[in-house]
Amino acid sequence: MFREKIKVLDCTIRDGGLVNNHNFEDRFVRAVYKALAEAGVDYMEIGYKNARRLFSDKEFGKWKFCDDDDIKRAIDGIDPNGMKLSIMVDVDRVDIEDVKPKKESPVDMIRVASYVKDIDKAIFLANHFADKGYEATINIMAISRALDNALNEALHQIEKECKAKVIYIVDSFGSLYQESTEFLVKKFKSILKNKEIGMHSHNNQQLAFGNTIEAIIHNVNYVDATVYGIGRAAGNCPLELLLGFLKNPKFDIRPVLDLIAKEFIPLREKIEWGYLIPYAITGILDAHPRGAIALRSSEKKEMYREFYESLLGDDID
Repeated sequence: MFREKIKVLDCTIRDGGLVNNHNFEDRFVRAVYKALAEAGVDYMEIGYKNARRLFSDKEFGKWKFCDDDDIKRAIDGIDPNGMKLSIMVDVDRVDIEDVKPKKESPVDMIRVASYVKDIDKAIFLANHFADKGYEATINIMAISRALDNALNEALHQIEKECKAKVIYIVDSFGSLYQESTEFLVKKFKSILKNKEIGMHSHNNQQLAFGNTIEAIIHNVNYVDATVYGIGRAAGNCPLELLLGFLKNPKFDIRPVLDLIAKEFIPLREKIEWGYLIPYAITGILDAHPRGAIALRSSEKKEMYREFYESLLGDDID
């Protein structure tokens, strides 16, 4: 049985852009947009809205900045089939004056990514974007590292002060297990009485899909996924698995299967993502994957034990 309230947000281009510095061609973005629309996906996150004063467009592609004109060109002439567009902003990395009012933009939702320590700034941004007419969310990153008392305080503050409609649990390091997912969902729901809860999982321990299912079981209604699991390091919950699980007749997995065969199998030969032992190690140890990403670009890319022990520290026998 399916639950009609569940909304699927695909962040293929946004999270996948962390693998290739957001250098997706318009042709590729159009192919993803078209397939997702045909599949009945609710939201497509097309990239970040980062300040150009902080990042060079010589190093990063256009989906690091998501200018409205670039978005319009990428989706021009394609039937959205009801699918909405999302972009993400990071606390301290966006110039709010660059964001036009919703009535002037093709974007429907703006998601604010924040650590617990910056929740004041996240609330300010979410409220600002909501006042401009956007749907707004706050995505609480590195949730596995959040101290319980700090998280409780942040959630109470969000409930009292924030206009965001959805608050996301983000397993940034792919370190959560089902029990932790259940605990966090119940905590969020016990405090956030007037918000929807979202789940964004990373696949370091091959648990992104399982943890997303666990969240759904406990009445999370906003869930993230990416085509073929593309994303930073180990990637994300695979969209094709999620659509197959949901059993909602509005979803059609076939356009996604075609997209994987045509675009993502060849892409996987050029850039690397997905479950690999170094990413599993960072997930097991609740560590940021940057060390594993660096390892995979070095001559020691398969030196798993050495990498594991380096993360444990100098006291290893």
